[in-house]
Amino acid sequence: MPNSPKYIGEPWIPHEMMDKLERMTKEHYRKCMEQRFKELVTKNGLEAAQAEVTDMDWESTFFLRHLPQSNISEFSDLDDDYRKLFKEFAKKLEELAEELLDLLCENLGLEKGYLKKAFHGTKGPNFGTKVANYPPCPKPELIKGLRAHTDAGGIILLFQDDKVSGLQLLKDDKWVDVPPMRHSIVVNLGDQIEVITNGKYKSVPHRVVTQTNGNRMSIASFYNPGNDAVIFQHRSW
Repeated sequence: MPNSPKYIGEPWIPHEMMDKLERMTKEHYRKCMEQRFKELVTKNGLEAAQAEVTDMDWESTFFLRHLPQSNISEFSDLDDDYRKLFKEFAKKLEELAEELLDLLCENLGLEKGYLKKAFHGTKGPNFGTKVANYPPCPKPELIKGLRAHTDAGGIILLFQDDKVSGLQLLKDDKWVDVPPMRHSIVVNLGDQIEVITNGKYKSVPHRVVTQTNGNRMSIASFYNPGNDAVIFQHRSW
């Protein structure tokens, strides 16, 4: 677990909820975001690129904040059913993230609740979701869907497309594919967990490579420390 993502499915997230969310997310992209993405590609001349593009990603995204205060009502192009479903899905993931924090404590020999308390600050943790689509790219050798990085926060819960691949992680200095798996949540750990555990759990570099066919969906939820939480290495190490 310290150096590679794990997959989680039921009983945390009902399969029918995941299927419906995937369907509605893809419908929303086609209806509300696809044309905007095409216009952005044309505006920036990405299809005509002759050299590697290092300052942009080939993705279409929006970000929903759940905690400490939701912003989902601000997105006027989300229909009511999609909004309601996303709230239910986010609540499931919030519960899962907190359970995982306690499991990390147990595995590390820390008192139960230590990590949740560390993340809390005075206003609670930050929790939000990046909804992304990675459309077909005519020049995948020149532009990444998402450039290589580590996640700055705590626990990352990824619900990704089960038909179109693209996610890779860096392992032993080589980029390794993370195969899509239906009805699963990929768990990754961010920089703040690495700090608290003094590297016992690693924040792994990862990226998204583009594909010439297929539109990849990614719903990545980030359970992070609150804005005023002070993160430091636990006294055990």
